[in-house]
Amino acid sequence: MIPLERRNGRPVRIGHRGAAALAPENTLRSFRAAIEAGVDVVELDVVRLRGGELVVGHSHKLVELSHGATRGRVGRRGLDELRELCPELPTFDEALAFFAEEAPETGVHVDLKSARAAEAVAEALRRHGLLGRSLVGSFQAGMLRRLRRLEPGLRTAVSFPRDRAGIGERPVLDPVVRGGLRALRTLTPPLVGFLLARSHATALAVHHDLVTPAAVAKAHARGARVVAWTVDTPEDLARVDAAGVDAVVTNDPAIFVSTLPP
Repeated sequence: MIPLERRNGRPVRIGHRGAAALAPENTLRSFRAAIEAGVDVVELDVVRLRGGELVVGHSHKLVELSHGATRGRVGRRGLDELRELCPELPTFDEALAFFAEEAPETGVHVDLKSARAAEAVAEALRRHGLLGRSLVGSFQAGMLRRLRRLEPGLRTAVSFPRDRAGIGERPVLDPVVRGGLRALRTLTPPLVGFLLARSHATALAVHHDLVTPAAVAKAHARGARVVAWTVDTPEDLARVDAAGVDAVVTNDPAIFVSTLPP
């Protein structure tokens, strides 16, 4: 089992979508770049196609799956047609085979985007022998409860807050988003218990702007770990580290070396 606790006074290092600052996100190339940069865990996104296939990607937007090469939506496209537009798109099985065969010491953090994929994700993790090395996260409490019923030993993380409108994906709105999150910071500690109880999750994955020592202490008091996402500046990394988070998700693993040297 890959530990999700602080090691030698340092948080666990999680590469966001592999190492999105170093290689095209959610690709095997990105996973390799993250591992070469020294991460402990690789985070990846999983979506379900209409035909039931699971692929590694953040959404059904082609601009994300093709890394800017084309636009539109996946729609009714099957895997073969989709790969003509997105040649580096891995299936979930291909990604798990990579971790089972090429990266046996690396943990897997699955961010599950499609509610109907929960059973298939659990089955795939079981088939590849990765249940003990995995953490499955989602904003959807019901999905996480279902996963725990399917695999009681599987570690799960409830994510907070949820951005239904996709505002966080629009860089022009960053100042507005950061201001809103900071306003929410003082309200987060009282919500920690509710989020964990409602989801039956073993960890809280929280936007780094909402991380405070009080929120971390609330989660730890319930036996849950705290994952801060997505941290890309030395200042934010130093702040969440001082607050006591157990793990940090970043696009650029190099910030761990520059900010938290061994």
